Amino acid sequence: MTDRRASRARRGFTLIEMLVAMAILALLLSLVVPKYFDSLDRSKDAVLMENLRTTRDVIDKFYGDNGRYPESLAELVEKRYLRSLPIDPITQSSRTWVIVAPDAPIRGQVYDLRSGAKGHTKDGRAYGAL
Repeated sequence: MTDRRASRARRGFTLIEMLVAMAILALLLSLVVPKYFDSLDRSKDAVLMENLRTTRDVIDKFYGDNGRYPESLAELVEKRYLRSLPIDPITQSSRTWVIVAPDAPIRGQVYDLRSGAKGHTKDGRAYGAL
């Protein structure tokens, strides 16, 4: 009879074993989670830089083809210079871009593009200054 009782008692974990396992798991998570969120922020910065570079390149190609700058970002999509409007990964919207118009004698409305996000990149530069 004592063998049956002993085998039944050892089937589960004790409370102390569960607490130790949870403490180890919490310690591991406290080390990994900040690095994960830091890498997410860095990847958003990289995507923003790439979207700006690509869109600026397309604006220059549009100017080279048409002799003027586009009237809007939508015109770049309509004329198939872009497949879709770029998304600002910081604001997660394509409507927050800040459009910079060219100087007076040059025709068009979109000379440059800046992020409308508030804050700074991981290396300290303002999003609007990229």
